Amino acid sequence: MHAFYDKWNRAYNHVIRNLKEIEPDLLVFYSYPKPKAEFPTEQSLDTFIGIQAMSYNDRYFNRIHKGFGQVQDTLESYFD
Repeated sequence: MHAFYDKWNRAYNHVIRNLKEIEPDLLVFYSYPKPKAEFPTEQSLDTFIGIQAMSYNDRYFNRIHKGFGQVQDTLESYFD
């Protein structure tokens, strides 16, 4: 990853910065154990992945993309 960052950081600084922020979350899925080694059934693996997804959503629930922050009131009024 460091070679990638060094090569593209000047041209795409904002993209690289955002990638560095979410890199730990992306690497969580890379380090998942093999299904048959750690989980006896497919249901137990699904439960584990569901819990991981819910914890990710809880951490980033109040996060708003800057483009949507400007129209948040309008969007919320559509769902009221």
